Amino acid sequence: MGPDPVGWRDLFLSPSSHPGFSRPCHLPALLLTALFFCRIIKNVVKTFKYFFGLRFEVKGLENFEVEGPAIIVSNHQSMLDMMGMMEILPDNCVQVGKKELMYAGSVGLITYLGGVIFINRKSTSSAKMVMAEVAKTMTAENVKVWVYPEGTRNCTGDLLPFKKGAFHLAVQAQVPVIPVVYSSFTTFYNPKKNLFTSGKIKVEVLPPIETKGLTSDDVSDLTDRCFRTMRETLFRLSGRPSEAKDSS
Repeated sequence: MGPDPVGWRDLFLSPSSHPGFSRPCHLPALLLTALFFCRIIKNVVKTFKYFFGLRFEVKGLENFEVEGPAIIVSNHQSMLDMMGMMEILPDNCVQVGKKELMYAGSVGLITYLGGVIFINRKSTSSAKMVMAEVAKTMTAENVKVWVYPEGTRNCTGDLLPFKKGAFHLAVQAQVPVIPVVYSSFTTFYNPKKNLFTSGKIKVEVLPPIETKGLTSDDVSDLTDRCFRTMRETLFRLSGRPSEAKDSS
């Protein structure tokens, strides 16, 4: 398989990656079905925090109140992210996730019932065609799409470099990017042993970043801008000195 410089395989579906995605014309019906199930599962998953001893401190929910569709991007640390997402998930929003999640036991079942749109990261076929269809459907159905631009789980207390697929989609659809940042889980979660204690997670929804008038030539700058903003916010929420302070 050839290189994937813009990260299409980490965002877009190949025809075999989900029932109903054999042709792009199935996208509107699938998104609406996903929204229906997501509303049901959201209230159920939100109760899980009481069993796990988690508390969420949320700031900036008003930044979700944009007219029309949007791309929501957030950092991705562990399976606990599903609870964090459902805690603040806005209406008319679906999540994009890797196909492997379908086989992750109870979490896979929850994500499936929650309307996650699964992607096949091993294929880039039909990526541009699917991108155009997703952009069109987002606008027509007024849907927000939640993406983890790191492309994989990362519980190091920092961010991995962002894939560009989500930002290509935002520019293609000319919709804003809304960054969401969760504080680091490192103080109460051990990813190697998959063990955690009770703890507080700070969540901040940042102001939308507009893409109107941007072109594909601006995607790299948009990606870098979002990465820097989210990284600074992650360090602040986690009580960690910023990189600038570290180097001073």
